[in-house]
Amino acid sequence: MADQPGRRRAEKFGRRGELAAAFWLSLSAYRIRARRVRTPVGEIDLVASRGHALAFIEVKARSTVAERDRALAAVNRSRIVSAAQWWIARHPHYAGWPMRFDIIGLAPFSLPRHVKGAFDATDHRGNSWL
Repeated sequence: MADQPGRRRAEKFGRRGELAAAFWLSLSAYRIRARRVRTPVGEIDLVASRGHALAFIEVKARSTVAERDRALAAVNRSRIVSAAQWWIARHPHYAGWPMRFDIIGLAPFSLPRHVKGAFDATDHRGNSWL
């Protein structure tokens, strides 16, 4: 397999974005419960709580505000919900907590954009995935 410096650079940029998002959340009284959760069905960037509410957070770091805003609209919801199901199954003490799905968008020289409750865990027919 050929070396992919562009891929490594993008991965490093994404990791820095996740670190910045975790710091931003900590300043907003969130407690980071998990980072970069890899599951058989996908990855969760951050799991955080505030009070007794749990948020599964997708982080999108882009080089411009316009790219950030486009990325916020292009989140793979089913992957994140499936990964959240997997995580909750392994951490059942959180099962009764209210949950939501957030997105944090980052771009240089702008404040993070935190979209709380960006989507819910229902499919197009209204069936809950959790």
